Amino acid sequence: MREPVFTGACTAIVTPFDQNGAVNFDALGLLIDDQITRGVDALCICGTTGESSTLSIREHIAVVEYGVKRVAHRAKVLAGAGSNDTSAAVYLAQHAQESGADALLLVTPYYNKTSQTGLIRHYEYIADRVDIPMVLYNVPSRTGVSFTAETYRTLAQNPKINGVKEASGNFSLLAHTLSVCPKDFYVWSGNDDQVVPMMSLGAKGVISVLSNILPEVVVKMSHLCLESKYAEASQIQLEYMELIDALFCEVNPIPVKAALNLMGVEAGSLRLPLCEISPKGRQVLETAMRNAHLI
Repeated sequence: MREPVFTGACTAIVTPFDQNGAVNFDALGLLIDDQITRGVDALCICGTTGESSTLSIREHIAVVEYGVKRVAHRAKVLAGAGSNDTSAAVYLAQHAQESGADALLLVTPYYNKTSQTGLIRHYEYIADRVDIPMVLYNVPSRTGVSFTAETYRTLAQNPKINGVKEASGNFSLLAHTLSVCPKDFYVWSGNDDQVVPMMSLGAKGVISVLSNILPEVVVKMSHLCLESKYAEASQIQLEYMELIDALFCEVNPIPVKAALNLMGVEAGSLRLPLCEISPKGRQVLETAMRNAHLI
């Protein structure tokens, strides 16, 4: 029987850039250390929040390698390895495995908008070429394609596919997936505003943007759910809804990088086509952060 890659809180960590736009490895190391000190169960490196889509292949490989070494087994590491090119995904996945990552996070192939058969073949092709667990990533608002519950059921038969980060916001899909898939095919929330409801249905935790700035809150909320203390967890979920919404007032990771910089944490700038937060978005973010006593 498969065990979940992690349970509880996984931070989808940002990738800091320096004044010249290069990866700021020193700042990344400090972020990683702080996250672990504050109790997160896992870190996702080079995911959406880590701006993987604007990293070169060499940078991507270097960030994963550095991240794994810096974590040094103090938490689980999920390495982003998704691509709209299956061969590129294999390359990134094999490197992440060689670097010592605990698992892979593999977003659905974006832009191509493949069929469900294409999704199955894509993930099975990758699974045949790696030996560490794979976590699927469903975020149709970004990729233009979504899994079906039947596709999840097919992929769940592969022992290397551990589960899915579900960020579709589709609770019907979640319920059907959990009803048709084996018990050892795991689901994690990919949306900070849906952690408690998803975990009440059976999700094992969250891969979170919010935990970049409030890791202890996300840890507490997710761990209360693991203990079936949903009423207490719900109070936390509702208390931080304004801040969660503010972190998505513009496309992720624009607001969370702005939030970290406002808190005096070195996150740096973004890479085009992402750009700095708008004055309106900044006002929304600052208001929510003040209300949460972060600034």
